[in-house]
Amino acid sequence: MLTELLHGADSGGFLIIQDSTSCSGQHLLKSFINAALNREEAVHVLGFDASVEELSNGLKGSAIGRLHFHNAYSDPLGWTDQPAFTVHQFCLEELTHLLKQTANSKSTVLVIDSLSWILRHLSPPAVCKTLHQLRKGGAVRAIIGLLHADMHQSGTVGSVCHLASSVIQVAPGMKGEEAVAKITKRSKSGKVIQEEELFSIKEDLTVIVQSKPSQPGLKQTDSEEKEADPTANLTFNLRLSDTEREAKEKLALPFVFSKEKKSALLHSGPGSGRILYEPDANDDYDQEDPDDDLDV
Repeated sequence: MLTELLHGADSGGFLIIQDSTSCSGQHLLKSFINAALNREEAVHVLGFDASVEELSNGLKGSAIGRLHFHNAYSDPLGWTDQPAFTVHQFCLEELTHLLKQTANSKSTVLVIDSLSWILRHLSPPAVCKTLHQLRKGGAVRAIIGLLHADMHQSGTVGSVCHLASSVIQVAPGMKGEEAVAKITKRSKSGKVIQEEELFSIKEDLTVIVQSKPSQPGLKQTDSEEKEADPTANLTFNLRLSDTEREAKEKLALPFVFSKEKKSALLHSGPGSGRILYEPDANDDYDQEDPDDDLDV
């Protein structure tokens, strides 16, 4: 699935690369930029975490001419007299004005190298609103953003990722050059697909998908859960032996009548007694008022 996303299969979507201090997503972001440039797309980068020299390192060929870097790295808050781009310009009007520089391009991709920088200085509802307007307005073909998840509360991360059509969580692999991509993709029909892939990035920013480590891990987890016995450390026994189970089946329950007991109760045998009552003539018994003789 990572290869499909790199080839631009998620057209018109919003892709988030979610990283942390244990594993950076900067190299994977540059791979997406390189793939978009190779598709002859215009790429606008809002640079907060890296300078243009650092970002363009590894990008070669004539495709560099289609890379438009908006410098928010040197002065992100606009403290100088003439800042290039500030975090406060992250709104629909300002971004639409920037994207018009490549109006003749076949398609345009907007890359935000640090959504965290924006979320730290603007309210999450305002950021989500701008992202939603850009995605639905048709000004760009796709939006790709890098989010440092450990810098925000889980609610903020969840709100931004809820807007995304695809989320890639990067984690360190077993080897130094390897990383694990946990991908969640939402289709337009609402179907959610999740996969894990082991990948590495070459010097020319080519992504090599090596394997899918999720399947062996899941099988091992299932077997461990099946082997675990929750009754192993109890001080009493919840299971019956064969002898105890046989004795239980032969036990007659007090509320269950056998055929012999039913026959004995329904048919009285010899020696059983009965009480017969015949009214006396002195009995003042009124059929209409049986309680007439009571002093009430």
